[in-house]
Amino acid sequence: MANVLFILTSHDKLGDTGNPTGFYIDEMAAPYWALTDAGHDITIASVKGGKPPIDPNSLDDDPAKRPAPVTRFLDDATASAKLENTPAVAPLDVADYGAVFLPGGHGTMWDFAKNDDIARLVSGIYAKDGVVGAVCHGPAGLLGATKPDGTPLVAGLRVNGFTDSEENTVGLTDQVPYLLESRLRELGGKFEGKDDWAAFAVTDGRLVTGQNPQSAEKVGEQLVAALA
Repeated sequence: MANVLFILTSHDKLGDTGNPTGFYIDEMAAPYWALTDAGHDITIASVKGGKPPIDPNSLDDDPAKRPAPVTRFLDDATASAKLENTPAVAPLDVADYGAVFLPGGHGTMWDFAKNDDIARLVSGIYAKDGVVGAVCHGPAGLLGATKPDGTPLVAGLRVNGFTDSEENTVGLTDQVPYLLESRLRELGGKFEGKDDWAAFAVTDGRLVTGQNPQSAEKVGEQLVAALA
């Protein structure tokens, strides 16, 4: 069984809109339970450490309307405690983990792509034959990662994430610092996207990526398979 590192965004402001953002809790919770139920151990870290911000758009005020993995996570004392004081990514050691997973949420677009420690951890875990996963905007954390030969990690690999069309549909094309699909393509990723809000995930060797919040459960299933 693997020790799996989850990395969450610490960024809580959505561009110039004045609106809050953060990580999408369902994109974290569904893979969390898929991996936990398969016997893996999970460490939840964040860019700055401490309590990472949950995007309020991902947490319905009515508990009855929340996805089952989210309810299970929040109701589980051991799981929910992991969000109260997460370790920061800076001191973490590649040697301690066999896989890394990057949940999305718009916050990642600001603090994942140019973070040297995320790049170090993702690159290092991939280099030692570990599994790398990401969903929705989480693949922003792949942008700075490289293969052992120095080429972009995504170059030549099938990959997906939140599409440019989806960004346009939510009206945030002019607010985000870049478009994720476009950037992944620029780095040589073989981007495969489906229709807006389709549940879709793709595995290429040891890289697992999913398109949007609706894809979180598929990503969890494919992470379990990749680690098997």
